[in-house]
Amino acid sequence: MKKNVFRSISLQAALLLLCFLCFSARISYATAPKSVNLIYDMTTQTLSVTIDHYTLSAGMHHIESVEIKKNGAIISKNMYKTQPTGSIFTYSYVIPAKKGDVFEVTATCNLWGHTTSTFTVP
Repeated sequence: MKKNVFRSISLQAALLLLCFLCFSARISYATAPKSVNLIYDMTTQTLSVTIDHYTLSAGMHHIESVEIKKNGAIISKNMYKTQPTGSIFTYSYVIPAKKGDVFEVTATCNLWGHTTSTFTVP
């Protein structure tokens, strides 16, 4: 009887440890975007958002969303299920703007963290 109780408790402890290791490993390799750089081209009315976000598996760990605000108002929220290969990549958005407009862009990781950058159109 004591052997069965010991085995049951050992099995439960092993399963609990396994679950902990599986779920904590997912968070341990999650990183917020390292940087978000913004460039605006007046002639093409295009905002280029260059994101530095390292991942080993773009399907499991990636930039989930890029939210764009212009002069404080949300004008675009783009959702993604993966990210391009390489840790540095650029998304381009056609957005009309004029001199003095302020863009605020937030790139959010699907597992943990976000980074925000601001840019004023010269």
